[in-house]
Amino acid sequence: MSLSDHTAKAFDAELQELANLTAEMGGLAEKQIMESLLVLERQDRERAQRIIAADSRIDALQHEIEEKAILTIARRQPMAVDLRELVGALRLSNDIERIGDLAKNIAKRAMLLEGELHSASVIRGVQHMGSVVLAQLKQVLDSYAGHDLEKALAVWKGDEEIDALCMSIFRELLAYMLEDPSNITSCIHLMFCAKNIERIGDHATNIAETVYYLVEARAIPETRRKGDTTALD
Repeated sequence: MSLSDHTAKAFDAELQELANLTAEMGGLAEKQIMESLLVLERQDRERAQRIIAADSRIDALQHEIEEKAILTIARRQPMAVDLRELVGALRLSNDIERIGDLAKNIAKRAMLLEGELHSASVIRGVQHMGSVVLAQLKQVLDSYAGHDLEKALAVWKGDEEIDALCMSIFRELLAYMLEDPSNITSCIHLMFCAKNIERIGDHATNIAETVYYLVEARAIPETRRKGDTTALD
């Protein structure tokens, strides 16, 4: 085997290792979201604590991906598609780390809900929004793994639907607060849960933009349409 062949095989192995790490990170983020939605449904304190503890693994994976990607860039000095793969891994890990934080925040907020609202419809609405976002995340992670531009663009275009769901939930929660001031605390916590879910949707669309960059070697030429311009975090 020539030196160039050995170098190419070593580089391929490094890229595959990064792909494995990003896949693991994405799978953990999906699980965190599913678990946080169950906490919202059941106010399960033990489950919430597991979510909080598991976030450290996502953080550790992000640091590992960053270190390996930067080291590979310095060692191999890749160009064109190879460089985009490494930059894509860096961008993806940053978005998934933030998704993990948001899932953890949902679990924390869900545990602060005091009693039950007069109608469970609003909680079901938040859970529905969460299931939509989770489906978007699954699809965009699949598109990243397969460099599937069509799937990525479908997620990117679906962000407006998530924003609309968030605004609908906000309006319903405001109505509950006006109807009965005793609902205010619980409604505020649910607003934060909904907003965290909406932010996860934003990160899913960021990943879709990364897929576009990987495939097309440029940014999406359109401006992302936003149905929600609130600043609530």
